[in-house]
Amino acid sequence: MIGSGLSNQTGAAIGSHAFPVLGPVGVVAVRQYVAAIVLLAVGRPRLRSFTWWQWRPVVGLAVVFGTMNLSLYTAIDRIGLGLAVTLEFLGPLCIALATSRRRADACCALVAAAAVVTLMRPRPSADYLGMGLGLLAAVCWASYILLNRTVGRRVPGAQGSAAAAGLSALMFLPVGIAVAVHQPPTASAVAYAVTAGVLSSAVPYLADLFTLRRVPAQAFGLFMSVNPVLAALVGWVGLGQNLGWTEWTSIGAIVAANTLSILTRRG
Repeated sequence: MIGSGLSNQTGAAIGSHAFPVLGPVGVVAVRQYVAAIVLLAVGRPRLRSFTWWQWRPVVGLAVVFGTMNLSLYTAIDRIGLGLAVTLEFLGPLCIALATSRRRADACCALVAAAAVVTLMRPRPSADYLGMGLGLLAAVCWASYILLNRTVGRRVPGAQGSAAAAGLSALMFLPVGIAVAVHQPPTASAVAYAVTAGVLSSAVPYLADLFTLRRVPAQAFGLFMSVNPVLAALVGWVGLGQNLGWTEWTSIGAIVAANTLSILTRRG
């Protein structure tokens, strides 16, 4: 789980080095290609056997998958890795809290909301577009979770996720061509983008698949709350993105809200 989290955040940090040449759109396009190659090889979907009832959530998942990565990487470019991932993490946190009627979860939701308000407080240097894109990534991640459940029920194995990844890569194919024509990529930029795809898509997917066979879902969900902290640390060490005590406190509050919500559940 530690390896998966660090790989994901390190991949995003490495991918940001290609932003000056490829831009977030170009990096996301390459990441989608890498994800498609890996998931299609693992899932091996039988596309001809899919019915329209199965294709509908798969298409939705493909659109959400691409939008989620594009909004996240653009947010990383504008507000930094730590804050972008923290805002994106609100997606699964809201899913967990919205499905509960416990008072403890209501308190956790208030803590998380207060932390978000603190992160987005008005100030001259605030990048509200970047923050908005981080929140869009959160909405997409929540939608991704819900659509994945539907796809998992309608399509056997990993075929649905693989088909969605392949379709998303096809959607980004014209984007990748346009980026390459408009600004020819350098070898180093392509290498950064491919590395981001491997570390942020291939490695986490395979690692999570391996982990979930041995670790209870509750423990796995609990560890996911560490991702904003890992992102902030990777951004600080690898990219020199320093955060103030207010940002660190807000990140800690969001992580604590998720942790308390999971630890206080019964069964």
